[in-house]
Amino acid sequence: MSEEAVLDEQTVAGLRDEVAGTVLLPGDDGYDEARRVWNGMIERWPAAVVRAGTEADIGPVVRCARENRLPLAVRGGGHNVAGNGTVDAGLVLDLDGLRNVEVDPDQRIVRVQPGATLADMDAATAPHGLAVPTGVVSSTGVAGLTLGGGFGWLTRPNGLAADNLLSVDLVTAEGSTVTASETENPELFWGLRGGGGNFGVASSFTFRARPLPAEVFSGNLVYFGPEHWTIALQAWERWTRGLPDELTSIISVLVPPPGWELGGEPALIIGFCWALEDQAEGERIVDRLRQAAPPDAEVVEPAAWVQWQSAMDELFPKGVRAYWKNTSFDRLDDEVIAVIVARAAEQTWHGTAFDIHHLGGAYGRVPEDATPFPNRSARFWLNIYGFWNDAADDAARINFVRGFATDMRPFATGGQYINFMGAEPGQDPRSLAVSVYGPEKLERLIALKRSYDPENLFRLNHNIQPVE
Repeated sequence: MSEEAVLDEQTVAGLRDEVAGTVLLPGDDGYDEARRVWNGMIERWPAAVVRAGTEADIGPVVRCARENRLPLAVRGGGHNVAGNGTVDAGLVLDLDGLRNVEVDPDQRIVRVQPGATLADMDAATAPHGLAVPTGVVSSTGVAGLTLGGGFGWLTRPNGLAADNLLSVDLVTAEGSTVTASETENPELFWGLRGGGGNFGVASSFTFRARPLPAEVFSGNLVYFGPEHWTIALQAWERWTRGLPDELTSIISVLVPPPGWELGGEPALIIGFCWALEDQAEGERIVDRLRQAAPPDAEVVEPAAWVQWQSAMDELFPKGVRAYWKNTSFDRLDDEVIAVIVARAAEQTWHGTAFDIHHLGGAYGRVPEDATPFPNRSARFWLNIYGFWNDAADDAARINFVRGFATDMRPFATGGQYINFMGAEPGQDPRSLAVSVYGPEKLERLIALKRSYDPENLFRLNHNIQPVE
């Protein structure tokens, strides 16, 4: 876009006349809280924050930004680690007030507004014995998670959140609304399932929900010390090769917070979730791992879905400082395990951690070109994440995340997950986009971008530029 303009009083007055929500300017009560995002490292000062009151408010804000050449940040749940939900000297469209979730239990269809969190959706679906596959932190926004893909505890039996999407209503750069589905604007629908917020502002999502027991058989096997970690990782690698789809497991390595009552030493935690009613079968499967690598401690018991889904929330309060990197990989042999264990042993502080997601199952059976999401053949996905409070720790925590990611680069099998990517100022946008999607998918996404956002209004994201 061309040179950006200043938001003047006349424009503000016009915007206030058009929207049912609230327009907050610097100095207004509530502005300072409204400008902040989840990642406390991100400090931005928008010219205005528009808190949408209805879905109809989205179009006027988009048109205002385009016509006045103002940078536009779109915020759903606001949990984006790169801090893309705010901007200096531009407009923030805050969708937090649009959190309604409608459930049709007979058809197993769920319609979700763009400000809803995973907790909002789970609270609506769980009473019906249903769930939409999403992520692992309940304060995450449904919109950003889905547009980026959506890993979580139901990925192996049901695929990504984006794989369970039926349709999206999208406000385009022109301010008009289109519907994207398999039968209506199918190419746009393809791009929305992993291409992020590059093509417009989603005003609603419609999902297919999945049956889920009232309680899921779930838990954590806990291991202390590098010697035990090596044994646990070797056993877990063998165990994952024979798992049914209904068992999803995620390894987390961190110094537990005090409330977890696991002590202050680094711990490797093998978490699992069994998605069927037959808990005895789940117990038999988990017991095979327990026998191969006896844990130092464990918490294994049935849990309500909403309880299990929110178990990690306390690690990620709003305002925490954060920097993340991720990669896919297929090998978990002695060479890779040695790298992982060495980095795990460095974490003597509370404030960084990493997860290893075991994939396959329904996720891996989606054809590679069916969505933009990269690398459906990956066995594992590593997310290295920092979450600390003191700015004095910035350099050390960022260096740990970057160093670990560098160590894993020789084993990477391609693609990055945009929801696990922090901000990387100064990196060439096209090179970054190629590293995420690969050249073939990127060319298809660029063509979509040219059709729906040729001036790149929606650029405050992991951006797909409309030019080569």
